[in-house]
This record gives sequence, structure tokens and C-alpha cells, in this order.
Amino acid sequence: MADSADALPWLTRLADGNWRVAVRVQPGAKKNEISGVMDGRLRIRLMAQAVENKANKALVAFVAQKLGLRPSRVRLASGETGREKILIVSSEREPDWAALCRPE
Repeated sequence: MADSADALPWLTRLADGNWRVAVRVQPGAKKNEISGVMDGRLRIRLMAQAVENKANKALVAFVAQKLGLRPSRVRLASGETGREKILIVSSEREPDWAALCRPE
């Protein structure tokens, strides 16, 4: 997907070749799912509770799984204790961002 960052408000290509993904997380949901875009951030609902870093770990694993990447390729850059978070995705090839655009 060429020019992904221009088409998706929550996605930014960084100078180092990584991608910045802005998300808003709702922990304690009935299922893990992408629920659209809100205020320029990808909305993600997670079953994990926001205790003992469980929701953050679930977020990284969920996004990595949706993109077909190892969890080590996705890291939480900011927002550890809030709902609005920034993820950094590193990959040798550009991930299939469409996988994050499809609500379940």
C-alpha cells in the first residue's frame, strides 16, 4: 500500500523506516476487535483488563497478529497508563495495514 501514511490518519511513516500507529484502547471488552477510527486514532477493544500491564501486552500481541508479524516487531512507545497509546511497528516489508482497517 503506497503512501499508507497519507491515507490513514492513525499511521505515520517514520524517518528510520518504522511506522507509528496511534491507537485508543478500550480494555475489558467482550472480545478483541478493531472498532473503527476516533479522533485520528485507531480504536481497539481488548478483553484484557487494564491491570498489571495485561492490556498493553494484549494490545501488542493483537496488533502483531493482525499484521502477521512477531510480537517483538510491535512495541508500546507511549501511553502505558492511558487509553491513548502510540505503537511503533518495525518490519522489513510494509505490513498489510488493511488488516487493521477492517472492523470485525
